[in-house]
Amino acid sequence: MRRADRLLQIIQILRRSSGIVTAKQLADELEVTVRTIYRDMIAIEAMGAPVRGEAGVGYILEDGYDLPPLMFTQSELEVITLGMRFVDGHGDKDLRNSARDILAKIKAVIPKDMQEKLSSSPLIAPNMRDQETHDIDLAPLRRAINDNLMVDLKYCDAEAALTQRTIYPILIGFFQNTQMLAGYCTLREAFRWFRVDRIESFNVQSERYPISSRKLLLDWKAQVNGDHDPWLKNKTIRGLD
Repeated sequence: MRRADRLLQIIQILRRSSGIVTAKQLADELEVTVRTIYRDMIAIEAMGAPVRGEAGVGYILEDGYDLPPLMFTQSELEVITLGMRFVDGHGDKDLRNSARDILAKIKAVIPKDMQEKLSSSPLIAPNMRDQETHDIDLAPLRRAINDNLMVDLKYCDAEAALTQRTIYPILIGFFQNTQMLAGYCTLREAFRWFRVDRIESFNVQSERYPISSRKLLLDWKAQVNGDHDPWLKNKTIRGLD
């Protein structure tokens, strides 16, 4: 790796980190010596980057400094392409169109040699759309999650019984053979997974549920990790309905 590229990568590592990054951590990721990192940090500070820290302690990038947003490495372009190809093969119509738009926008502004690399990425994701047996539009469910709105489901459970559910939707998972909706089910009084292909129909209410979707997600994760939260008292996480 050229030194100029390494300096930019150090700034990128500091930018994505939530706390202090030691010279040893930087050296390990970049596969150089700690002494090299010390020299690089001096050069970065001389460039005017607001890096705070010192040798033997660690470094942090202060707010107010950023890299140009579209400086990608070959590896980063492959990650972007793979992610968008996965969405194109697994997502609903709205997500698929957005994935294609993202790739088109990136391709329009990166150098020509990088455009060719973007188009010829050797990584693929299988197209699962041909295996779909349902026509549920997930866009309204995503909006319900973002707006903290309750959702009524007509749902066919594991015993093939049709039930009426009211849920607080949390997230949508895209798995290899199916899509899943997670939420707090008021009927079961528990967090549950719902297979999208078992949803007969749904209606997004205008009524908000009594907790933000972000807080609900954090509480769900806290229970998964065995922690406790006052709102979740006497509530449990169960599996697939």
